[in-house]
Amino acid sequence: MEHSGMWRRLGWLKRWEGLLLGLLIVTVIINSLQSPFYLGLSNQINTFQLFIEKIIVAIIMALIIINGEIDLSVASVMGLAAAVLAYTVDAGWAMSAAILAGLVAGVLCGLLNGFFVARIGLPSLVVTLAGLIMYRGMARILLEDGSIGGFPDWFEALGQDPFVGPIPLALILFILLFAVGVVVLHFAGIGRYIYVIGNNKEVARYSGVNVEQVKMGLFIASGVIAALAGILLAARLGSVRGNTAEGFELDIITMVLLGGVSIFGGSGTLAGVGLAILLILNLRNGMSLANITGNTQTGVVGILLILSVLIPNLAQTIRERWLRRRTAVKVITSET
Repeated sequence: MEHSGMWRRLGWLKRWEGLLLGLLIVTVIINSLQSPFYLGLSNQINTFQLFIEKIIVAIIMALIIINGEIDLSVASVMGLAAAVLAYTVDAGWAMSAAILAGLVAGVLCGLLNGFFVARIGLPSLVVTLAGLIMYRGMARILLEDGSIGGFPDWFEALGQDPFVGPIPLALILFILLFAVGVVVLHFAGIGRYIYVIGNNKEVARYSGVNVEQVKMGLFIASGVIAALAGILLAARLGSVRGNTAEGFELDIITMVLLGGVSIFGGSGTLAGVGLAILLILNLRNGMSLANITGNTQTGVVGILLILSVLIPNLAQTIRERWLRRRTAVKVITSET
């Protein structure tokens, strides 16, 4: 009895999160053998620093996909928020006002996406694809073909220097946002609504859930967090161009799907997303230590993404066939 209870508590190890944890452990061991500097604190922080804006946005992307939607415009919102910040600073605005303007741009983008998805009922794939093009175009209009930098030293220090001990501000914000995401998704009432809507929004609506309000809130949160990530990226790079953060949405969605979040909505955990983030960062770190090119690194992550979709589907097919065969055997046995 005691052993069965223990196995029930450890049952999560049989799921996708368990496989990700196993792959992460193997990756860390192999990387540690490659370089004595791999496990060093500075190397680990630098690994996070290179991808910090993407993993911040991956948190809210996970909630949106579990809710049965998708936001392809996040990278363009990041670029637009950074462009608005740079444009207003160049126009003579105070840095604090420019940061606020960048965040407001993110809110407006989220409101626009949410309005067409939640209120009008258009598919989020179409709406946010249009947003991807439109917001990127607005960023290019603001900055044209040039780049704007020359931000105050204190602002660039926020993106480049340690903030508490050796830890940069962006990493602290990621940890805080991840903790908030876990509480919201797994321990709060709205988290249950997110899952229910992702499984079947009509059932959720008939159950009294305000589907439109939940979806609107998620898209606004996506706009705000993407804008925050764009501002942090501007601080880290020290300058902004019209193509800042271009293509980031693919890496962000890859992290979420690799974490076991279903593209069809209704299932997934932030624990899985967190493990996927750690796995991707450590894989890329190890491949960089082995002098493997960036294109090859992207290919390896792409293969992992395909496997993350293929393996659960294959396991489900095998399980269904086994159950059908077991049922057939029982029928034959009972007839004889």
